[in-house]
Amino acid sequence: MSPVLHGTGRVLLALYFLVPGIMKVLGWSDTVSMVDRHDVPFPEAAVAVSIIANIAGAILLIANRHVRLTALGFVLYIILVNALLHDFWNFEGIEAAHELQNFIKNLGILAGLLVLAGASPKRSLSIGTLFQRDPTLA
Repeated sequence: MSPVLHGTGRVLLALYFLVPGIMKVLGWSDTVSMVDRHDVPFPEAAVAVSIIANIAGAILLIANRHVRLTALGFVLYIILVNALLHDFWNFEGIEAAHELQNFIKNLGILAGLLVLAGASPKRSLSIGTLFQRDPTLA
């Protein structure tokens, strides 16, 4: 495996989560309104949790820390986002098409995260290893 390709892919996937995390902070009320329109329970709490997950997870990926665990966490996050926010089956016309497009795009991101998790070394999660970088790939 190429360390350059792995690292570049890892950082690009991180940006996919970091930028929206920051945008959710900057557009808090619009984001909460959008989540509320999809009937997600406790929209403010859901948005706050998503901001923390987006930004913290992206930083971990960029810093090459617990990449496998973080990628798998983002897989779960995308499954929840697709089920709760890209529910194309509840819409008609252009809205349904837009949500279906986002749903399928997220499946592609999910696939990339699964590849990243599969190509990243397993690590034990402990206080001693919390701030260590993941081993470099050869």
